Amino acid sequence: MANNISITVNGKTHTGEVEARTLLVDYLREHLSLTGTHIGCDTSSCGACTVHVDGKAVKSCTMLAVQADGCEVTTVEGLSTNGSLHPIQEGFREEHGLQCGFCTPGMMMTATDLLKRNPNPTEHEIREALEGNFCRCTGYHNIVKSIQHAANKMNEATA
Repeated sequence: MANNISITVNGKTHTGEVEARTLLVDYLREHLSLTGTHIGCDTSSCGACTVHVDGKAVKSCTMLAVQADGCEVTTVEGLSTNGSLHPIQEGFREEHGLQCGFCTPGMMMTATDLLKRNPNPTEHEIREALEGNFCRCTGYHNIVKSIQHAANKMNEATA
């Protein structure tokens, strides 16, 4: 059974028909060609598929596209503005917060949600926020440093 949906993704409204069983992650990747959102586990364990739905971090592998009807969705592709990197993207670049890069989009989306709620998190708070995101390459040290870098940059911009 197909359903008509309208979702605003990265500021652009997309309307169309999707099968009721289509996951949001599949809609983003297959229908909109936004492949920055990764499929890692299909069970919400790894966090590679994290996007923002109406401003909150959500694992898109366990949300149906029809559930996002009428919502605002931001993917990792939507973080940068006018060609300028978002502070979290800059932080991951400057502090070497990625290795293979598979988990990076989900880490960035989780981190931007954290920094919106808590602009000056402690190392413990960052690690706690990342508990639902797995990285198999690093010990998370540089990921934490990347998020701290972004927090500092964002705090400087508002000071």
